[in-house]
Amino acid sequence: MSQFIWQRSSHSGSGDNNCVELATSDTTLALRESDAPTVVLHTDRPQLSALLRHIKTSAARTVSL
Repeated sequence: MSQFIWQRSSHSGSGDNNCVELATSDTTLALRESDAPTVVLHTDRPQLSALLRHIKTSAARTVSL
């Protein structure tokens, strides 16, 4: 695996072990949780964009009780 430079999500807070991290290369995006850094999800920009759109759409439909 190539060496990634990981960046934390701005929504992850200030804790060291509760963060979503993202790294990029020329061909892939990599995602991991800081508390499980050896488990890495590899994807590409179109797939990640589709996932985020789906999450946002689903969240907008959720009704709080």
